[in-house]
Amino acid sequence: MHIKEIADKLKVSPRTIRFYEEKGLISPDKNDENQYRVFTDKEAWRLQTIISLREVGMSIQQIEQVLAEMDEGDSEEVLYYLELQRAVIFAEQVRLKQVINTLDHMINHYKSESSCSWESLWELAAQCKRTELERTNWMDRWNFDKQAASYDQQVQTVQESFHVHKDYDKVLDKVLEWIRPQNHEIGLEIGIGTGNLAGRFLGRGIQIKGIDQSKEMLKQCKQKYPEIETRIGNFLAIPFTDHCFDFIVTSYALHHLTPEQKILALEEMQRVLKPGGRLCIADLMFIDEQERASYLEQWKQRGRKDIIKQIEDEFYADRSQLLDWLQKNGARTQIEQINEILHLVYAQWSSKS
Repeated sequence: MHIKEIADKLKVSPRTIRFYEEKGLISPDKNDENQYRVFTDKEAWRLQTIISLREVGMSIQQIEQVLAEMDEGDSEEVLYYLELQRAVIFAEQVRLKQVINTLDHMINHYKSESSCSWESLWELAAQCKRTELERTNWMDRWNFDKQAASYDQQVQTVQESFHVHKDYDKVLDKVLEWIRPQNHEIGLEIGIGTGNLAGRFLGRGIQIKGIDQSKEMLKQCKQKYPEIETRIGNFLAIPFTDHCFDFIVTSYALHHLTPEQKILALEEMQRVLKPGGRLCIADLMFIDEQERASYLEQWKQRGRKDIIKQIEDEFYADRSQLLDWLQKNGARTQIEQINEILHLVYAQWSSKS
């Protein structure tokens, strides 16, 4: 096929096709006599792939990476890029929802005020900006891709004085017990890691899905539990539609978010839960800031600056703040402290919400 024929077939302009050629994404043969571009079936298929990826919002650079992986026959990496793009689109959906909410507040404020206060409107816009920065500024400072292969061994390794995974199996068993899953229900684990918690639900015949920002963790999970549907994603933009899960569980993950990000995470979890949905968090936290200060002081008195540094490198939650948000947003709560730093927080919303 010549360029006009394939452009008509794929419903794009010849100019678009020439653009992809200039970017090096396609390289059609040229007729020696007249230099007309000649598209083989292979080039037509490649061009169709490019157009499809552009339709879902991929950049030229991302498409270039996908095509390189396809050329090398690495279907797993291609799937990763597609899933990553899905996560990006969900994150954009969450951002747009926040912008719409801000506009609604501005409109209502403007209608209700006899003389519009631009300072108030400016503060609403600034708050929207701060929220967006909290959503987008998270980064994996702990390199979970690198930890993935040895993670299961790490959680079972007993450390002499400060063991963050103390009572690991006990607390995962309790999450399953507290959620009380039913056979007809569908659950979600956020920060699924290698699947140690989700596997307990699977063993009971419960359908559970999982998300994680680490592709290597998801690879480990898939090797152990190929039946579990997993997606690239995180607390701040859960890549599922509203009200689609009966319950959500998460373990040893929330403490990687700042206090402000934790609130955004709770909002996201409530968004994807059905009315009457349940949430169970097993994580490293303190009852309140006073307990945190007291705990750190104990280690300071023992000269263990290394342990203090380890704790301060992460964001152990103030449990009272989590409970305050959950209760203000209509959830009935239950708590249990497992050890000095490990807590369970359970929440259930009304089925009428």
